[in-house]
Amino acid sequence: MTRVFVYEYISAGAMDTRAVPHLLRQGRAMRDAMIADLARIGDVAITCAALPGELPPACDGAHRVSCCARMPGEDAADFVRRQAACHDVSWVVAPESEGVLLSLNYMVGDARWLGCDASAIALATSKRATAQRLAALGIAATRPWSEGDAPESGRWVVKPDDGAGSVATHAYDGFGAAHEGWLRRLAHGEPVVLEPWVEGEPISVSLLCGPGGPELLSVNRQHIRVDAAGQVHDDGVEINAIECKGQAGRLLADVAECVVAGMPGLRGFVGIDLVWHPRRGPVVIEVNPRVTCAYAGLSAELGRNLACEILAGHQILAERTVTIGASHGR
Repeated sequence: MTRVFVYEYISAGAMDTRAVPHLLRQGRAMRDAMIADLARIGDVAITCAALPGELPPACDGAHRVSCCARMPGEDAADFVRRQAACHDVSWVVAPESEGVLLSLNYMVGDARWLGCDASAIALATSKRATAQRLAALGIAATRPWSEGDAPESGRWVVKPDDGAGSVATHAYDGFGAAHEGWLRRLAHGEPVVLEPWVEGEPISVSLLCGPGGPELLSVNRQHIRVDAAGQVHDDGVEINAIECKGQAGRLLADVAECVVAGMPGLRGFVGIDLVWHPRRGPVVIEVNPRVTCAYAGLSAELGRNLACEILAGHQILAERTVTIGASHGR
């Protein structure tokens, strides 16, 4: 029996969501989808991080699911470390912001971590570093501005370098106002990037990254909105909205394969946010080294059990590591 600990940062109570209740709904949707998939595997026992007194989500195989909560005064890192020590595998969803996802990876260790390794998480955590890596490989990506660069005309955006999604992301009509906003946030100690807004259709791709390389699972349509004050909002995702085997899907599969090749350590479920620019084609906005909102409902949509496949891929990699280690020891 494989013991799996499922930890989703927001639904586990690690942040105050009273001002942003939609984030709690998104977090629970991801967590519940992960648990439902795992519970359909016969030889898996699941422990779900939850709020005190919360019951496991209703699903087939729910009798193999139990809930646990942080002890009083225990922070997220210590809680995850304690639970990881008594489980075979930990499947963690958390924001890259402020190094949260990376710190939880360190608490668990790569051997028991179901997902991307520490090097891939560290690179993906920085939007500037990711864009620079991809640009160096000839992959269309965002163009973070640096002092001395000639500013482009059109809209600009200021966003956290280590941000996730549209949180604290602000669009401006021109470079001047955006530059002022960028300087203000830098002065307050925020690690932010300033870059031209990429016009076009917002999309994302969901990938299964395993021992045999990346597989394009779905191309999703993202609903991104900019309000009158310039604040960017994520109004949800429409999963599997664009045919993977069509012309656009094939091109996106090629882009995704190049991204994964250029960012070693991407494993398990990975999301890439892009904008299909009318001239540049698909432009990578960010790489999410973890489960994203597009996971919810995707197994049913595809008629597969993605958790089972992700777990199997992890076990294959673990067996290869043990074999390589043994051969080096002889």
